[in-house]
Amino acid sequence: MSETSQEAGDSILLRKENGVAWITLNRPNVLNACDLPMLKKFQGALRECDSDSNVRCIVITGAGRAFCAGVDLQSLKSRCDDQGSLGDDLREGFNPIVQRIRNSERPVIGMVNGVAAGAGMGIALACDLRFASENAKFVEAFAKIGLVPDSGATFFMPRLFGLSKTLELVFTGDGVDAQEALRLGAVNRVFPLEKLEAETKVFAEALARGPRGLGLAKRAVNRALAMDLESALEYEARMQQLAGETEDYKEGVRAFTEKRPPRFRGK
Repeated sequence: MSETSQEAGDSILLRKENGVAWITLNRPNVLNACDLPMLKKFQGALRECDSDSNVRCIVITGAGRAFCAGVDLQSLKSRCDDQGSLGDDLREGFNPIVQRIRNSERPVIGMVNGVAAGAGMGIALACDLRFASENAKFVEAFAKIGLVPDSGATFFMPRLFGLSKTLELVFTGDGVDAQEALRLGAVNRVFPLEKLEAETKVFAEALARGPRGLGLAKRAVNRALAMDLESALEYEARMQQLAGETEDYKEGVRAFTEKRPPRFRGK
């Protein structure tokens, strides 16, 4: 079944189908660059996904030939002219999106169909997995306009690209193509553009059929990034306790003993 949400607004499209929510950034004429109203709608779409028990996986992508070019340059120029706070813009706009993606107990796939630049790259890197088209490119060009990477880039880039490569990209503003990102481990799969959506759909729907434990595992992995080993072991034990209390765990054991595929319900 497919369901399209009109509440998200034209700049953000939300479609739900077979347990997967598809969030599409929809300003292709500006390479899906985001202004504050669009970011608010994006936040609302993510909240709706997290509150819908039928949504068990989220895919984020862009309309047209780009994933997301980051902040809308017109709104950035306006901020420069009126001496507004870029920091406050991040706190109000992009930062809540990055945090919600990381904190969501649904697996989140970034389907990177084209360029992901600036804050758009931060959004892509915040996703749990990245499936990219062959013409995708990841760019942090903040140095070229006198700014620093934001929207989680300084957190995710060293973890995905490595420290030296991150600093090279930050200092030069050069981009990384899909194949290089795949080699570095920052992208999970690369497909021809015409196959990207279909391949992502197959994978996302498989995740949507997975157990509740996937979300708990995501929590444990995220938490372990900032923990020592002893703390991580204890948090794993807590998550395992919760997973062991789910209906999906009981179904998984039954299916194993009955030698059949499990039928998880995300509960």
